[in-house]
Amino acid sequence: MMNSHHKTIPAFGYEIIRDYALPTILGKHEDDVLYWVGKDIARKFPCSDLQLIVSFFNDTGWGSLTIEKELKDGYILQLTNEDLDLLNIKNRKFRLEAGFIAEQIQVFKGYLTECYDEKKEKANVVQFTVKWDVKEKMS
Repeated sequence: MMNSHHKTIPAFGYEIIRDYALPTILGKHEDDVLYWVGKDIARKFPCSDLQLIVSFFNDTGWGSLTIEKELKDGYILQLTNEDLDLLNIKNRKFRLEAGFIAEQIQVFKGYLTECYDEKKEKANVVQFTVKWDVKEKMS
């Protein structure tokens, strides 16, 4: 991505902010705010195709994003991580990632796009369902 430097930081610091501080600050608005923050991050770090989104997820440590299915009006994507503690599926919300995905795909497809996340805890996977509306062309 942009001038990326690979530095090692303890995951604990990230987890404190992501899993404890943000929910406290955002309260009942956490889901909506995280989604819009994800969209804003996407605008600051644009990806011109799906493979760059996958790379971004790896580069940021968000996990391993894979394309499970291509639909005529969307995608099914899955997020995993070899280190289950880093994914923290039981305690974390994934609206930030969903907003990021939605905005990136909306820009390069050119249609209004939404992304919904679903935690599949037994499989340790987060599934993202991406849908765009071909009747809603973005300008």
